[in-house]
Amino acid sequence: MIFLLFFMALLIYFLGNMLIPFFAAVIISYLLEGIVEKLERINMRRRGATWVAFLLFILIVFVVMIGLIPVLSRQIGQLLQEVPCMIRDVQHGLKNLPVKYPDFISESQINDVIALIGVEFSKFGQRILSFSIYSVRVFITLIVYLFLVPLMVFFLLRDKTLVLEWASNFLPESRGMVTEVWNEVNAQFANYLRGKTYEILIVWAASYVLFLLLGLNFSMLLSLFVGLSVLIPYVGATFMFFPVTLMAFFQWGVDLHVLYTMIFYIILQMLDGNVLAPLLMAEVVNIHPVAIIVAILLFGGLWGFWGLLFAIPLATLFNAFMKAWWKKVRAQQDTEPA
Repeated sequence: MIFLLFFMALLIYFLGNMLIPFFAAVIISYLLEGIVEKLERINMRRRGATWVAFLLFILIVFVVMIGLIPVLSRQIGQLLQEVPCMIRDVQHGLKNLPVKYPDFISESQINDVIALIGVEFSKFGQRILSFSIYSVRVFITLIVYLFLVPLMVFFLLRDKTLVLEWASNFLPESRGMVTEVWNEVNAQFANYLRGKTYEILIVWAASYVLFLLLGLNFSMLLSLFVGLSVLIPYVGATFMFFPVTLMAFFQWGVDLHVLYTMIFYIILQMLDGNVLAPLLMAEVVNIHPVAIIVAILLFGGLWGFWGLLFAIPLATLFNAFMKAWWKKVRAQQDTEPA
């Protein structure tokens, strides 16, 4: 069992980028499996239920590409156009600080900060330019993914039993501990993915309505990232506080609207953390918050963004393995003669 986990960790570490379409297909098939199981409970055959779930998935992808992506691309373009104006406003505000607070801030310090901002902005511009240069390559990769991922999703759903039987051939004959870990992780991982998907959609919709009511620019773009931030517990909500506040500041300056935005954003995150998340994820991932933060730090340091994204599922796997291993040790101790 330990060798198997070690091999899987090495596989993800060295081949993770190449296997991203497969991981995406596995996650989507987990989400759609709930629909297939519900259809099977009403006496629909597996093949027919698979087609219904798969066509629903294709419909959602089509709606997102037609309705959502143009809005996001338009707001991203507007944001990139306004970034130079934002930088100039920041520089102008910084230059006024030595005049207002000469005892605390010197002009040389402000010049150093402005020079640093200029360097970072030039690096950002170079990244945008390099992205545009490789945009054809990115576009081709995206087209390939749009074909491969749905194809793998369909076969993973349709041939779930065959895939599991094939994977079991690589497991040792004595697989009691493996089976126990798999059963727990399989149930928790599926429920976790479905719960997080509902949480993302609800937080995204709620934050979008909130930003619209406040009149905040780039509401769709900001609300999307606020929704996605729930994938990284505690850290994501804290991180998104700063871009939301900065956008409000650049739009309204020193105004009560900025304060309202900050207050309502904090209330939204409190409702999510204390009401919505416990309701959707009740007893799904029974891991202490400190352990979750440690998992985020550890796997994020190892695998970057993808480590942050899969920190909780990986922590769930480790937790299930430790519970099964400790249970086996206790059983051996109980059977040993005194």
